[in-house]
Amino acid sequence: MSNSGARILVIDDEPPIRKLLRMGLGSQGYAITEAGNARFALEALEAERPDLILLDLGLPDISGHDLLARWRDEGLDLPVVVLSSRTDEAGIVRALELGADDYVTKPFGMNELAARIRVALRHRLQQQGERPVFATGGLSVDLVKRIVRVDGREVKLSPKEYDILRLLVQHAGKVLTHHFLLEQVWDSTTDVQYLRVYVRQLRQKIEQTPDQPRYITTETGVGYRLAEADPIEPASSGA
Repeated sequence: MSNSGARILVIDDEPPIRKLLRMGLGSQGYAITEAGNARFALEALEAERPDLILLDLGLPDISGHDLLARWRDEGLDLPVVVLSSRTDEAGIVRALELGADDYVTKPFGMNELAARIRVALRHRLQQQGERPVFATGGLSVDLVKRIVRVDGREVKLSPKEYDILRLLVQHAGKVLTHHFLLEQVWDSTTDVQYLRVYVRQLRQKIEQTPDQPRYITTETGVGYRLAEADPIEPASSGA
């Protein structure tokens, strides 16, 4: 599915950044609306009804976090990708826990940003129709039969390892914070070291080179991300 033509609301107080985003994303077929502060962003959101919001956390009038919290409290279900300083790990985590779909740190590459946008748009569309069998590269997870295979070989996981992998599968391509994974798997915010131990064990079982993971990557100081699902091949119509 192509995301060409999707409407993106860019909220950033730096004109050079807005110009970069307008040109870079516009060249990929996205329709861009810009806002330099929260007040104009709220007006643009009401008038334009975008498909995705690209939100800078450091706005001059209302913080990006406060905007995000307001939108989620009001039930706004649009995907939001936040822009943040590379050193602001706490701000990134807070944004994700408030309901952001993903993040990109400044300075960013346009290809990386475009990939995050595609994943966020696709994830929202697929939430209602989750695939029973997930596949990325040589890893496959049957969510109905609870069978995990790597390169066709079945892999036995402990219940906790499977629970972590299942959550990552359900949000493939998105980063999941340490806090979210701990809350979902252990029903508490226990020591993050427990999570690190289980992720390390999981990698030992599914990664060809656990120290250089292909499937489960670490977002330093934030959490973990599972590689996006392979595209579904269109059915052949035959001769």
